[in-house]
Amino acid sequence: MTLPHWMSAERFRKTWQFLAVTVLALLVSLGSERLGWLQDYENIYYDYWHQISGQRREAQHAAVIAVDDDTLLQYKDDPLAFWQPIFAVAMQNLTDAGVKSIGLDFIYAVSAEAWLRKLNLPDSEVSRNYDAPFRGQLAQGKAILIAQLVETSQGDMEVMGPPQEHLLMMPNGAFDTGIANLYPDNDKLVRTFYPVVIPDKQFPGVGFAMQLVLRATGGDTLGDGWSFAGENYPRQRERRRIGYVGPPGSMLTISMSKLLQADALNDPDVKKLKGRSVIIAPNNIGTSDRHFSPYSRVLPGHSAEPMIGGEIHANAIETILSGIYPRNLSLWAAWPALVLVLVVAVALYLRLHPASGLGVGVGLSLLVLVPAYALFQKDLLLSVAPFHLALATAYLGTLALRLTGEERQRAHLKSMFGQYVSDVVVDKLIAEGQRPNLSGEKLEVSVLFSDIRNFTTISEKLDAEEVVEMLNAYFGLTCEPILEHGGMVNKFIGDAVMAVFGSPVHYDDHARRALLAAQGMAREAEKFKTWMKQRFPDRGLPEFGIGIGVHSGPAVMGDIGSVKRREFTAIGDTVNAASRLEGVTKELGCVVVASAASIKAAGEGIRTGRREVIHVKGKAESIEVFEVLFD
Repeated sequence: MTLPHWMSAERFRKTWQFLAVTVLALLVSLGSERLGWLQDYENIYYDYWHQISGQRREAQHAAVIAVDDDTLLQYKDDPLAFWQPIFAVAMQNLTDAGVKSIGLDFIYAVSAEAWLRKLNLPDSEVSRNYDAPFRGQLAQGKAILIAQLVETSQGDMEVMGPPQEHLLMMPNGAFDTGIANLYPDNDKLVRTFYPVVIPDKQFPGVGFAMQLVLRATGGDTLGDGWSFAGENYPRQRERRRIGYVGPPGSMLTISMSKLLQADALNDPDVKKLKGRSVIIAPNNIGTSDRHFSPYSRVLPGHSAEPMIGGEIHANAIETILSGIYPRNLSLWAAWPALVLVLVVAVALYLRLHPASGLGVGVGLSLLVLVPAYALFQKDLLLSVAPFHLALATAYLGTLALRLTGEERQRAHLKSMFGQYVSDVVVDKLIAEGQRPNLSGEKLEVSVLFSDIRNFTTISEKLDAEEVVEMLNAYFGLTCEPILEHGGMVNKFIGDAVMAVFGSPVHYDDHARRALLAAQGMAREAEKFKTWMKQRFPDRGLPEFGIGIGVHSGPAVMGDIGSVKRREFTAIGDTVNAASRLEGVTKELGCVVVASAASIKAAGEGIRTGRREVIHVKGKAESIEVFEVLFD
């Protein structure tokens, strides 16, 4: 395949790496979301948003009448199974207070009258008409009783509903009941409800909350579907999110004991019930009708208290009549946002070190939470899980590319140049996609040669081990400025050092880097004088000193040598001239000498001293040179 003229092979490789990682992350993320694999993770943030938000709004359409401890104490001598007359008083006062529908969240398998008959007691007015007030309330048509779907030991589903005596008194019989089962998610938290549990019209399968809404609004329980607050509810079994108004206790809740007072209708709290659908539900210390909600997930500083079933049903009523509940953000908004974040992440992953890339991934993952929470305040859900999975997949993808590709190349380059250049140079080679042309290429470079003065005399007065010790100590110091300024320590020739600037990494300012390195080497040599005096006192050694020559110009860079011994080095007239300039320092009596070509290319800021025009061995033309000063 022929590449466009503007695209190098390296750029083509990086482009394909970028596209491959991005597409892979998108496929993994969106595919996992579509398959439902991310829902449990998504629920964590969904719950946290609820807990952090606290109470979100005031309920306008529903309320709870709590059979609480005060109510139980008021009628402590009456078994709860025989409370029908007590419920009848409360229901009548609710009707008089102007409520639109009443739900009784208690289930009786048998009526009190039927139970009394089983005892074979003498016939009396009480045994015949004990439930009469309650039956009268049912006959008014405002009440909805609950039914429960239960699974038998054989695995069959059966309905446990009110006693037949009570159903006969209701205008629509069993169709005036609502199925009150709550269906938690895998983690046992209730986030959704079923408006219709059993779609078959032949079966009373409408949910408890929906039945109360239909009774309050005059809707037909046998209809094919309904519409409330702009939302359609077809007669189908489908989950709907509950738009919770707040944590447990946020729903308007009134103790039933207040409804049993003689002046109940004058109570300000009772007056608030007008126009609402209410649920009479247990909320006492002994009730087991408590369920975990999004507010139950443990978060530091927040309560994990469960919510009573009646309040969950009331929140479902509020959801239906208000039309307010968390809705998924449009895919046209969510997916472009995911792509944008992923593009930024992959671009940075491919450019940065893995540790820095990990920081970017974590930072972007946290950043996504900000708009997600802000949108939740407007009842819009930005799914966090696809972002997090996409960022993690992209990071692992780029890490795999590094381990299988770039890190292998880095190891190769490190083996070639690691002892001659700094890690920064190797990283730059990889980051910029630069690869030295080992077969040879002509480049503009700056070459530096350094030599120790009077080395022959020094070596004659020291043992062989001491000479090696001295050279190792000296080279350790003098090579640091070369590496610091991006140069390549090309070779050691006895006591001499050859360095190249501008290859294998190209720098436009290679001459300036070479001169700055030369100044640094000269300063290190001054410090090394002290080391020599302390290490070899009274040995009659000449004062330690060095000479440095720098020249800039074209040179051939390549892998040169025999089959058994090769090295990446520079050859050509520029190298020879730099070597000669190092020797000129002895004649001129200075430490650093640079050609006019290097001084001019370095630009302003390099302090120079004497200027000379000299002839060097091997060159026909004279060379203009300058003494380079250092502090």
